[in-house]
Order: sequence, then structure tokens, then C-alpha cells
Amino acid sequence: LEIVIQYARFSGQMVLTRDIDNNAGNFFLDFENAQPTEAERAVWEQVNEVLMEALAILDDLQSYNGAGEEIRQAIQNPSEDQVQERAWAAVVPLVGKLKKFYEFSLRLEGSLHGLLKALTSARCSPTQHLEQEQALARQFAEILHFTLRFDELKMTNPAIQNDFSYYRRTLNRMRINNVAAEEENEVNNELANRMSLFYANATPMLKTLSDATTKFVSDNTDLPIENTTDCLCTMASVCKVMLETPEYRSRFASEDTVSFCLRVMVGVIILYDYVHPAGAFVKSSKIEMKGCIKVLKDQPQSSVEGLLNALRYTTKHLNDETTSKQIKNMLQVN
Repeated sequence: LEIVIQYARFSGQMVLTRDIDNNAGNFFLDFENAQPTEAERAVWEQVNEVLMEALAILDDLQSYNGAGEEIRQAIQNPSEDQVQERAWAAVVPLVGKLKKFYEFSLRLEGSLHGLLKALTSARCSPTQHLEQEQALARQFAEILHFTLRFDELKMTNPAIQNDFSYYRRTLNRMRINNVAAEEENEVNNELANRMSLFYANATPMLKTLSDATTKFVSDNTDLPIENTTDCLCTMASVCKVMLETPEYRSRFASEDTVSFCLRVMVGVIILYDYVHPAGAFVKSSKIEMKGCIKVLKDQPQSSVEGLLNALRYTTKHLNDETTSKQIKNMLQVN
């Protein structure tokens, strides 16, 4: 059956509907319970391994306290070898964690490519893909949720940059003084340079995903770019509608699903903004930006400030002349 996005009035809201013998059925993307069909299983299992690791990554990042005190003592007492050794011993295992986070970002990129290939194939429309392959759509959503959560935690933890900077400075000093450092085998200079670029970005995981999506589009020239951008804008629309429609929202078993949906909506908007040549904010955008921003601003401010900041500071086209003043005003910091 042809699945179409058509606008229908439902409790005063615009909803996605399915045209079945002229009886509209509401299209609900089940982020809580969707299970893979046999057709989805191969891709689902590959991605699931990465998503299981993502939970551990977030736990590690949330408990990352840094070696700030040891580093301060080392800087204040440069001639005391014992203090220097204590700082080095504190920093090295932390850099091991940062290496693990960076290497995970590369695996996440591979998973995203697999999902995009499945969800944007030409065999059916983006809406059909999302409805028929809900388990894969849910995994795509989980990657976006992880990405924004990782970056929120990273942005509020300056110890990450401080620890890694201290590690690199100390390693360079050891190299100059011909002091052997076994730890360099763990993070050599080339890897340290790549990690440095990764952590220098305010939102490193989001940049990884944006670059990966852009690369997916450029590598798959046989696939129209609309297959990817329509998939992204459809998911943004589904999230917006589920959040703003009480009848849908009441179907969430957990209140956590609300924050999950909000993060996913913002994540796909940002990806769309990077992949679509004109971006997400232009008048002709298929994403109903004013409605999406309104949904965000209708939530308690403390719970969405990070997401609003993601739209303000990590998108590509917000400040373009083609963005309406109304949208810019809606995203202004109060």
C-alpha cells in the first residue's frame, strides 16, 4: 500500500497519516518497542553491537573526572619528580579512555553508513522505509540520541581538553629529552594528532555524523540526494508530530522517550542542514522548522537548552541570508 505524507487535522495538529482504502491510520514510529523483521536482522545485529558499546561509552564519559588537581600540582612544582610522576600516572589511563571514545566514533560512522544504505534505498519511499523498517529507524534514532548526549557531556567537561593537552605537552617534552615513554605505543603522535582534531571540536560526535552523512551522499552517486534528505526530514516530522500531539505522546510508556524524541528531532535537523545544499532553514526546506522550534520551546527550558544551543551553534545555515528573521528570532538567546 502506498504510504504518503498528507496533512490531516487531528486534535488541531498536523499529523502523518497512512492512506488505506481512504481510512487514515496514524503513523506512529515506535521508538520503545520496535523489533527487527527478518529482512532487517542482518543490518540490525551489526548496528546493535555498536549501540551496546555506546551505553558503556556514555557511562565512562559521565564518570570522567579528569586529573585537574594532579596537573595543577605538576605545573606548580616543575622540579619535583614525584609530583610529575603522579600527574603522568593519573593522566595516562584517562587518555586511554579518550582513545576509546575516539575509536568508537569511527565504528559509529560505519554503522551509520549501513543504516543509511538500508533506509534510503530506491525500492520504496522514505516514509515507507521508516514505517516498514521501524527497528532500523529506531537504531538510527538511538545513534542520534547517543551523539547529542555524548556532545552535551563533553561540552560541560573541560577536563577532557586539559588532560589531553597536558598528555601531549608531557610526551613532547619526554621526546625532546630522549626519555622513553611506553605509553606512546598506546597513543602515538599520528593518533594523538587525529584525536586532538576530534576533541578540539565543540561537538565531536555530531561532526563525525555530519561528515559521515555527507560522505555517504557523495560516495553513492547513483542514489539521488533526496533519498537521504527526505529520510531525514520525514524522521524530523514524525518526531515533531509525536511530541506535539497529546494522543501520540500519551502512548509513550516512559517520560524518557520525550527527551529521546527531542534529541532525535534536533539531530536529524542538523544532519539535514549539512547534507542538503540549501540547508534546513531556507523557506523551501521540507522540515517545518518553526513547528520544530516551537515544540522545543514548549518544553521546560532546563531540559532543552542544550538542544536549542545545538541548533544555534552547530548548524551550517542558520545565519544565512535565506533564513527568515522569524526563525532567527525564535532561536535567539533570551
